[in-house]
Amino acid sequence: MNPADLMHQPLNAHDTQVLIVAAVGIGILILLIVWLKMHAFLALTIGALFVGVGSGLPLDKVTASYEAGVGGVLGYVGVLIALGAMLGKLLADSGGAEKVVDTLLQGRPATLPWKMALVASIIGIPMFFEIGLVLLIPVVMLAVHHSKGPAMRLGIPALAGLSVLHGFIPPHPGPLAAIAILHANVGVTLALGLLIAIPTVAVAGPLFGLLAARMVPIGAAGAGLAVSSASASSASGSTAGGKDEDPKPTHSPTFTWTLITLLAPLALMLIKAGADIWMDKTAPLRPALDFIGDPVFALLIAVLLAMVTFGTSVGFTPTVLAKKIGASLLPVVGVMLIVGAGGGFKQALVDGGTGLAIAKIALAAGLSTLLLGWIVAVLIRLATGSATVATVTAAGIVAPLAVGLSPNHLSLVVLAVGAGSLFFSHVNDAGFWLVKEYFGLTVMETIKTWSLMETVISVMGLILTLALSLVL
Repeated sequence: MNPADLMHQPLNAHDTQVLIVAAVGIGILILLIVWLKMHAFLALTIGALFVGVGSGLPLDKVTASYEAGVGGVLGYVGVLIALGAMLGKLLADSGGAEKVVDTLLQGRPATLPWKMALVASIIGIPMFFEIGLVLLIPVVMLAVHHSKGPAMRLGIPALAGLSVLHGFIPPHPGPLAAIAILHANVGVTLALGLLIAIPTVAVAGPLFGLLAARMVPIGAAGAGLAVSSASASSASGSTAGGKDEDPKPTHSPTFTWTLITLLAPLALMLIKAGADIWMDKTAPLRPALDFIGDPVFALLIAVLLAMVTFGTSVGFTPTVLAKKIGASLLPVVGVMLIVGAGGGFKQALVDGGTGLAIAKIALAAGLSTLLLGWIVAVLIRLATGSATVATVTAAGIVAPLAVGLSPNHLSLVVLAVGAGSLFFSHVNDAGFWLVKEYFGLTVMETIKTWSLMETVISVMGLILTLALSLVL
């Protein structure tokens, strides 16, 4: 039977079962990580297998579901994390990050969080959250070191800028999928999305960052995989063969070349984003533009360019470069495994039927299209941890109710669904673990900062969407 038809059927015993199992599975996860101090990779693996078995998946499909989830995340995000780590290592060791931070810190210190939010928002237009995060982390952490302030004061604005654009603005996959499902207009959605995004970033970024910095007052020493990666790899190099194996650059790259290197992948992905929006899929140039704008290719080009601008041109030999690139991967291995296991946990929830059960409950409530889209996306986001899954599922559920709406209101439904898909990221979301590991937070500190920030974004998005629906 078609999934859309299944959603309109009443809640049955299996739906109740999978909802209980999902709640217990998340509880087990929190118990293992927070109270028993188990490594997150093991806890997520145990939780995923429990959810798969408890949801009634055939035993021979339980591990397959987990493996598919792990592979689906690592097959893409893992490559980006690796390339981002290489770029971040060369940026830090060459002095390029210092150059960027020194320039950013010019002017009043109070403006720095706003500058971080602006930079993150610009980068977040064409980039997936994970890519923007791995590119911004070295800059954020070095700015924290220089400013001597709390890490969250600058980290939250950067995270807010990336997250808002990921949830609201095409050409990100979630908004684009919702636009297609609801037959909304891309241009109208982009314009209204930016209108909502600007105040949302301001509130959830620099303003909430002040509160987050007080709740979790860690400084630079307590945060920063990107910063610690340099020291960890340096320690590994000196242990292996002494200080001569990790020499300092003879001079720093210029600010211009630093910007060119960092913005090269952004430019390539912007070209692809423009093609996605304005160019027909059958155009002769479209395959080439899709290829050069793919995040893997764009970041690979950035790393190759960095080997010159942050490598040979500042005095590093090819042998030293090879060692630095190898060392950059050591600190991110644990992050990759945790993020992959988070994907496996999410997949077990999806395959077990948790999303379908939530959809049935929401449809039976009989709410307005805007509010229904937001609530369904919130519930699926909480259950599965995937913003994209929440967006696509919620858009599919409200699509029959959106028939006949004006182009403006169709776009607002897309944005309401996007806002709901960002609500309270927690332990079943790969992004939660990325933020936790990159900033060196505990689970509770991540909830107090990242999870609450995502909730602020979601609620702000709903409020602004409802407000626009009254005047459009």
